[in-house]
Amino acid sequence: MSVRKLKPITPGQRFRVVNGYDAITTDKPERSLIAPIKNSGGRNSQGKMTMRYTGGGHKQRYRIIDFKRTKEGIPATVKSIEYDPYTLKNDC
Repeated sequence: MSVRKLKPITPGQRFRVVNGYDAITTDKPERSLIAPIKNSGGRNSQGKMTMRYTGGGHKQRYRIIDFKRTKEGIPATVKSIEYDPYTLKNDC
């Protein structure tokens, strides 16, 4: 995974380094590890707007991740590295 150094346009970006996206796969994610997210767009069950400035954006799906990792002695390999838009991180 490459590392990208930003140009110091502002003082806060002077020593900023971010990860590149070259190692992330462009394939579609595994269907069994994806769940839909119900978006209300700031509206309640009556359809009335209850929260301003909420809604819009690209449709996102939740990635199901096993955080317990209690499977010892089972061989495993990393098939791909995917971008998770809901948590803004990369998943294996």
